Amino acid sequence: MIFVTVGTHEQQFNRLIKKIDELKRDGIIKEEVIMQTGFSTYEPQYCETKKLLAYDEMNEMYEKADIIITHGGPASFMKALELKKIPIVVPRQLQFEEHVNDHQIEFVKLVEERFNNIIGVYDIDDLENTIIEFNATIEKKNTSSLSHNKEFNEKLSMLINK
Repeated sequence: MIFVTVGTHEQQFNRLIKKIDELKRDGIIKEEVIMQTGFSTYEPQYCETKKLLAYDEMNEMYEKADIIITHGGPASFMKALELKKIPIVVPRQLQFEEHVNDHQIEFVKLVEERFNNIIGVYDIDDLENTIIEFNATIEKKNTSSLSHNKEFNEKLSMLINK
């Protein structure tokens, strides 16, 4: 199962929701897809959706998912790392009116470069290959920080506070 979450930020993230729906429609994604769509206005036709999930529901989705796709909010992708899963992270972008600035792009690039434990997708057209190549890609990722979450979170917190 693939779980997609766009968090609770009050701006839409139609670009991600629509792309996942198209990949499911076209048979690129064959497994079940469950999406937490937040304040997005695009209504998926091929995936199970819910605007918002309760805390326990969200945790259940993270635990069940084989692939987790999130926006660039730290809480969303840190939850995947906490469960020893490598997330695909698609940062929200100002140019698409998904956030107030491009801090998610900068942050995701920094985490990806420094820790190598997430898969950043900066061009939505790259998402298809990222999903197709997911298993091969995660083999090249740093999983040592996944088993040392406390240390990773402390380093990440220091990085954020700088």
